[in-house]
Order: sequence, then structure tokens, then C-alpha cells
Amino acid sequence: MIKNDENRSRINGTEPNSFFVNFGLRTFDLRLISMQDLPLEAIKQNKKIEFAEIESSKSKLFGKLRYWWCFFVAGFLLLFIALPAMIFLQLIGKRLWLYPLCLWGARFWLRMCGAKVRVSGMEKLEKGKGYIFVANHRSYLDTAALFGFTGRRIGLVAKKELLKVPVLGQGMGFVNIIAIDRSNPERARRSMAKAKKVVDDGYSFGVFAEGTRAMPGELLPFKKGAIHLALQTNAPVVPVAIKNTDWMMGKRNGTAYPGTIELVMLEPIETDGFDIETGLTTLLEKARGAIAVELASDTPVKKLD
Repeated sequence: MIKNDENRSRINGTEPNSFFVNFGLRTFDLRLISMQDLPLEAIKQNKKIEFAEIESSKSKLFGKLRYWWCFFVAGFLLLFIALPAMIFLQLIGKRLWLYPLCLWGARFWLRMCGAKVRVSGMEKLEKGKGYIFVANHRSYLDTAALFGFTGRRIGLVAKKELLKVPVLGQGMGFVNIIAIDRSNPERARRSMAKAKKVVDDGYSFGVFAEGTRAMPGELLPFKKGAIHLALQTNAPVVPVAIKNTDWMMGKRNGTAYPGTIELVMLEPIETDGFDIETGLTTLLEKARGAIAVELASDTPVKKLD
């Protein structure tokens, strides 16, 4: 970890007495970053950052019971509400009518899991404008929160493994959730072309830029697909910091606890004037830096050697 302001300044090409550092197009107050002890090299070089983990004070048994309750509710919603609706809407040729039902389902599932959602920063977004929402990802709860609480019609990029989940996999196409096969570059390109068409049709799009769920307290390197999509559509990028979901229902924990998910909409990043060559790294660095600073605002960074 970079341990003093002088070293931070040298890395970013500023004088030791300068108080500001650039992440791409955004300037952050170096004094704030210093207090948060953020490793600037890890941000600029797109490396993993580890924050202190938070644990629930409730019992593990309580957490495990709630965890399986969450999956029971999800299964019930899929089998007894989504499946009949999908069959009916397919027969009448109105597949997109499933969207309002899925929106209700995402919010209802979060409530049944004991999760409240607090959204901040919505005033930064223009009404009726499409955006590419780029978020960190630590929990199953993130998907429902991002889908249900951006305040606009949104599609999502998901892993191809979700296509194998009964009912869910078949229903993804009804609501513009597009699976990405990152092991096959040609298929991945075709999927991003579909996503571009969805954005061109007036939707916003949500992307978990790490490509997978991170372990509790981690911010993984960002993949470039979300920025590619933003540059291809000229849609602004909105970094979204999702907080608390790692201790509420973290990866490999097998527990779920009630709490409040914080969905923080950060300053939109305009993509006009950039092409793939000049804008990809700059915009990615800016989006990830904004999320890292927000996550560090109330969770200390682990000390690194």
C-alpha cells in the first residue's frame, strides 16, 4: 500500500504539495483518499482492493435459515408466478409485458429476504435519458436491487450459467437480460450487439463490471465490456456503489441477514468525444475509481504489505 502523500503524488505525476489526483477524467481530493487509505496503484492499475469485512451480530443458525428461506421464495416466484405468466404472454405475443411483473418480483423478493433499499444520487440523472449503470457485485441481492431501484426501464448483462437455471434462464430474454459467454469472444460480441440494440431502443443497461461476485469486502478488477457498450451507444456511464450486501448475503457464506442495501448513484460520466482507443482505459479507471472512493468512505481498506 502507498503509505504517504509524497509517494501518492509521484505516482500520479503531481507535486507533493498538490491536493488532487486524477482518475481518468475525474479529480478526487487526495486528502480524502489519504484518510481512507486507498491504494492508488490498485485503482489505476485495475487490481483487486480489499476492504475490512463486516459481520452480522445475529446467529449463524438464524442466517442459514433465512438464506434457505430466500431461495424458497425465489423458487416459488419462478414456478408459480413467472412460469404461468411466461407461457401466457408467449402465446399472445406480448413477451415484454413480463417486465412489470419481474420488477414487482425483484422488489418483493428483497422484502422477503429482509432487505430494504436506500437509493441516493438519483438527482444526478436526467429524466428520460438512457444510461449504462456500472456497479460492483458481492451478492445475489445486488441483481434484484439494481434491476428494481434505478428508477428506469433497465436491461442487465448476466453470466451464461444463468441460462441453465429452469424458468429463470428462459425468462431472461423476456426482460432484456442478456447472457455473456466470456469464454467465446464471438458469442460475447454478438451478445453485446444485442445489448446495444436494447439501449438504442430506449432502455438503460446495468452491468456488474467485475464479471462475477466478489468475496465479502473485495472490489475486483473491472472488465471492459460495460465501457465498450457505453462507447458504442454514446450513453453516459453511471458508477453505482452497492454497499452492505456482502455481509447481508455474501458469496460462499451460506447465510442471509436483514439489513439495508445502499445503492449510491455517482456522478454520470459522459462518453461523447471518446472512441474505443482513447476512451476505454480512461473511462474504466474513472468509473472504478469513483466506486472505490465511495466504498472506502465508510469501510476501511485492509492494510496491504
